[in-house]
Amino acid sequence: MLKVGLLINPIAGIGGEAAQKGSDTAQIRALARARGGRPRGSDRAARALRALGARSTLAWYTWDGEMGASVFQACGMMARIVGVPGQPSTAADTRKAAAALADAAVDLLVFAGGDGTARDVLDAVGTRLPVLGIPAGVKMHSGVFATTPEVAAEILARLSMGGLVRAMRAEVRDRLEAGDLAQTSYFGDLLVPDIGGFVQHTKEGGRESERLALVEIVAQAVELIEGSALPCVLGPGGTLAEVKSALGISPTLLGVDVVRKGQPPALDVDADWLRREIAGPAELFVSFTRAQGFLLGRGNQQLSAEFLGRLERECVHVLSTRTKLLSLEGRPLLVDTDDAQLDQALSGLIEIVVGYEDRLLYHVATHA
Repeated sequence: MLKVGLLINPIAGIGGEAAQKGSDTAQIRALARARGGRPRGSDRAARALRALGARSTLAWYTWDGEMGASVFQACGMMARIVGVPGQPSTAADTRKAAAALADAAVDLLVFAGGDGTARDVLDAVGTRLPVLGIPAGVKMHSGVFATTPEVAAEILARLSMGGLVRAMRAEVRDRLEAGDLAQTSYFGDLLVPDIGGFVQHTKEGGRESERLALVEIVAQAVELIEGSALPCVLGPGGTLAEVKSALGISPTLLGVDVVRKGQPPALDVDADWLRREIAGPAELFVSFTRAQGFLLGRGNQQLSAEFLGRLERECVHVLSTRTKLLSLEGRPLLVDTDDAQLDQALSGLIEIVVGYEDRLLYHVATHA
């Protein structure tokens, strides 16, 4: 079950109806209230939750009071409360809540707010996990927001049901004002889920061409490997065999091969070799079994729990065509490493390379 965190900026959007340019300062908020301005964060978050309804099963985590718990209560939904905001809540509460939800190992962080809230979330979590904004602010120049609360609900439903959801880096931008001059400034990128489909350049007759998609996947993997200073461990299977051939290696179809800068490739290595020869960080490139959906623990036991436990999550690159993912019919990718704690750490949303500079988010679990 996917774990999703929700935090709400309880004052987001209060300046909009009052013709203010944001809700960032106490002065603006006081003026907005005097003019009848109303915050929008709770209402917009509730719209998303009600639109999601019973279409998906998610484990929700949130912050207490108006920063989340009150909305779940109003919608008749359950959520685990992981912290309590100050009174009144501030931007520091948003940063604290975002960091705490990330530390609670949620797979996705959803927030309701505007550009200022997006900046606070960026400061707190960076690209540690995917983030999705429910648009509720006055200023929304950032690319991290779903177009409506209902679209946010659709993205959540697809993620929970194994649908194709694109992973994209989106800019966090905010408007800085000096006199009458207003401009947006760039503050960084967040990893954002977006409803994914088939991209035009890998289509033939309205469907994905696996042949063309594989060419792009191989090109992306080769670029990542050649640009890495770390040892690159290449798993078994047909997709990885294409990558190995593109690197000039005579591939081991059912084995694990290793590419290291300035050294000849190591072919068909075993778990003991990986323990002895790769003591530090490494990058792993793998695919999964088409019928069963096993990512780790079937056919690649050379990748021991001891080795896998030393890898950073962002250094695990999963390669697949969209068609191969769709063959799972919504079932999650599976891990079975003989280490229950590691299996749990590997579970959740993971990026899948499905083309050149094209990635999807997909669910990894310990059982279907």
